Amino acid sequence: MVADAVIYHPTITHYLKFVSTTVGRDKLLRTLQYFARFYAWYLLRTNAAKTAIQPWEAMKKQFGLVRKVLRAGKNVEHFKAAALAADNKTMDPVLRYTAVGRQLGYAGYLSMDLLTLLDATGIKKSPNAKRLQQEAYRFWAAGITFSIVGQLYTLWQLKQREQKVDRKEGEGVVEGKRIAKERAASRLQLTSDLCDITVPLAALAWVNFDDGIVGLAGTVSSLIGVYSQWNKTA
Repeated sequence: MVADAVIYHPTITHYLKFVSTTVGRDKLLRTLQYFARFYAWYLLRTNAAKTAIQPWEAMKKQFGLVRKVLRAGKNVEHFKAAALAADNKTMDPVLRYTAVGRQLGYAGYLSMDLLTLLDATGIKKSPNAKRLQQEAYRFWAAGITFSIVGQLYTLWQLKQREQKVDRKEGEGVVEGKRIAKERAASRLQLTSDLCDITVPLAALAWVNFDDGIVGLAGTVSSLIGVYSQWNKTA
C-alpha cells in the first residue's frame, strides 16, 4: 500500500513527464555542471587538495560534453522560430525584432557549437575548433543581449498598461492580476538572461569574471530553467 501510494503519487508522475523531455534533462545536467564549476573554484580558492577538486572538475567537463551532444541539431529549431517571429506581423515591432535577433543568435551559437562536436568528443580533432567555439560564444552573447532588450521593453510596456488600469472595476482587477503575472515571468526571464550572459562574456574575455561568478550565475539561471520547465510539464 505504501509502495503504491509512492509510485502513483502525482509528483512522481510529474517528475517522469519532466525527465522525459530533453529540456528537462538538460536543465538538471546544466545545474550540476555549473554548480561543479563554482564548487571547484571554491575548493581551489580555499587551498583544498587536488584529489578533492578533481571530481568536480570532471563533473563540469563531462556534463558539459553530454549537454553538447544533447543539443546537437537544436539549431534548426531556432532558425524556424526566427522565421516564425519574422512572419508574425501582428507582434509589436520591437518585440518582433528582438525575438528574431534572439533566435538567430541562439541558432548561430548552436550551429558553431555543433561544428566543434567531433573535436570535443575526440572523434576528429580540428585546428579550427577553438575559433569556432569563440564564434559560438559571440552568437550566444548577441542572442542573450536581444533577449535582455526584449524583456526590458516588455517590462516598460507592462508599466504603461498598468497605469491605464482602473482597479475599481472587475475587469480592471482581472487585468491587474494578468499584468502582475506577466511581469513576474518577464522579471524571471530577465534574471536568467543576466546570469547567462556572464558565460560568453567571460569566455570571450570581454569581462573579467572568474569561475566562481560564472559558476554561481550559471547555477541560478539553470535552477530558473528547471523551475520553468517543471511548470510547463505540470
